[in-house]
Amino acid sequence: MIPTQTPVQTPMQIALAEAQAAAARGEVPVGAVITDATGNVIAKAGNRVEAANNPAQHAEMLVLTAASAALGTRYLAEHTLTVTLEPCAMCAGAIAAYRIKKLVFAAYDAKSGAIDHGPRIFTHTTTHHKPEIIGGMGEQAAAEMLQAFFAARRG
Repeated sequence: MIPTQTPVQTPMQIALAEAQAAAARGEVPVGAVITDATGNVIAKAGNRVEAANNPAQHAEMLVLTAASAALGTRYLAEHTLTVTLEPCAMCAGAIAAYRIKKLVFAAYDAKSGAIDHGPRIFTHTTTHHKPEIIGGMGEQAAAEMLQAFFAARRG
């Protein structure tokens, strides 16, 4: 008998699974994961805004805090943040403060995004740290999840 291998999930697949879990809890379906330079998952999280009754409990904020605590460091300069939705201004500020090396996001957010939309945080000269940015990776899956979530809410 040939042994079967467990398929390896990409960081975006992990983030999408976190987003799905958030939706199942009644949260806006956003998930995030922090990986190190070799691709090891350091932390993962989904939105907990509703559960915590706290607007700062975005997936990005949770995963940045968890990764920092797990590693015992305040900077994540060799790490990648993968998230299912373009980060807002609050999260973009935190990404800069944690000195994330690379930001990968799926769906663009014309309403609240702050990377390619709105304030475009990383284009400002006053933003001291600017990560490498890759937008639109896994966009369709993330956008469909968000659209389904909000359609059901309006329902």
